[in-house]
Amino acid sequence: MMMKRPLLHMMTWRCTRACNYDCLYCSFASNPYAVNEIDTEGGMRIVDELYEMGAKWFGLSGGEPLLRKDIFEIIAHAKSLGMNVSLITNGYYVKGNVLDCLIKNEVMTAISLDGTEETNDFVRGKGSYATALKAMEKLSEAGIFDCIVATLNKFNYKDVDSIAQLGAEYNATRVVYHNYVPVGRAQEHLELAPSPRQYEWVWNRIYDLIQEYKGKLSINVYCPFFARIAKERGMPDFDYWFNNVFLGQCFIGGRYMGLLENGDVRPCGFNEGYRMGNIKHKSMKEIWTEMQNLELHHKLRDRRNLKGKCGVCEYREICGGCRTRAEIYTGDLFASDPACAYIPKLLCETRLPVPKTESRPRAQNIRKTFNLSICGKNLDNS
Repeated sequence: MMMKRPLLHMMTWRCTRACNYDCLYCSFASNPYAVNEIDTEGGMRIVDELYEMGAKWFGLSGGEPLLRKDIFEIIAHAKSLGMNVSLITNGYYVKGNVLDCLIKNEVMTAISLDGTEETNDFVRGKGSYATALKAMEKLSEAGIFDCIVATLNKFNYKDVDSIAQLGAEYNATRVVYHNYVPVGRAQEHLELAPSPRQYEWVWNRIYDLIQEYKGKLSINVYCPFFARIAKERGMPDFDYWFNNVFLGQCFIGGRYMGLLENGDVRPCGFNEGYRMGNIKHKSMKEIWTEMQNLELHHKLRDRRNLKGKCGVCEYREICGGCRTRAEIYTGDLFASDPACAYIPKLLCETRLPVPKTESRPRAQNIRKTFNLSICGKNLDNS
C-alpha cells in the first residue's frame, strides 16, 4: 500500500521584520523597530498546522529571527513533535545563551555571507564578515552549522570560490547561491544586479565548483536558469538532480507556500504582491488547497503561457525564468526573465528578433543593461 505523500516537506516562516542589519539587497526592507504580529500562541499554532500537513522541517527566517524573544519556545514546541528545525541568521546573536539554546534544540543554522570581507561588508555593513566567521566557527564546533547562504551581485559574483572554500573549511553541510531578485530594498539598488553576461559566467563557474567539491560539500543554486546550465554542461543523472536536489525551480503557481510575519501566505519566496490568504482567518491546509485551484496558478504551471524568448525556449520546461523578476522589470508576470543571456535556438535559426515586452517607465533605463547578442553560447564575464 502506497503511503500518502504529505502536503509539505518543509515551510519557512518569515517570523519577524526586525533586524539589526541594514543590507542593501534586503528582499523586504526589514525594520529594526518591527512589532511581531503573530504572538507566541500563534507561533505554536503554526507549528501544529505544519505538523498536521506532514512537514518534517520547520524553517525560520526574517529579518533576524533570533531577535524574537519567544523564538526558542516555538522551536522547542516543534522539536517536541519530532520536527527538524532550521534557521537562517546573520550570526550577530550566535553567542552566549542564544548559542546554547541553538545547540540544545539541535537547530540546523545557516549564516548569510556574501563574499570576501570587502564585498560582504559593502552590502551588509562593516564588521559583518568577521561576525559571520565567528558564528560559523561556533556552530561548526557544535555540529549544527547547516550552510552559507550567499546572494550574488555585480561586485561579489567572482567571490564564489572563496565562499565555497569557507563552507568546506567550517564543515558546512552545503553552500547555497541566490540570484539577485530586485524586491524590497534591492529594488532601490538595481545597480547591484549582475548583468546577463555576469550571470552566465558565474553559473558556469558554480557548476565547476559542484563537480570539484563533490563528496565534500553540497553546492546548490536558487535561480531557474541554472537548470539550463546544468543540462548544457552534462549534469550526471540530470533528472534525479533536477527533481530531488535542485533548489532553483520557480515554484510560483501553487507549488510553494511561504508564511510571512503577519500571517499572510504567498506563493513565491520573493514576490510580495501576491497574497493567498491569512492564517488568522483560514487554516494553512485550506489556503494550500485553494491555491491549487486558482486560474492564475494553472496558467503559471503551463509554460506554454510564457511570453517572449522564454515562451519559445527549448529549456522552458526545466527553467521558465524568474516570474517575479520578469514582473519587476516589465510589469508582466508572464514575460521573459531579462537576466537570462540565452537566446533560444528557434530565434537563432529563424533569425527573428528577440521578442520584447513593454517595460514599465521606471524600468526603461534598466533594460539597457540587458543586451543579448549570442545565440546558444556561453558568454564571458564582461
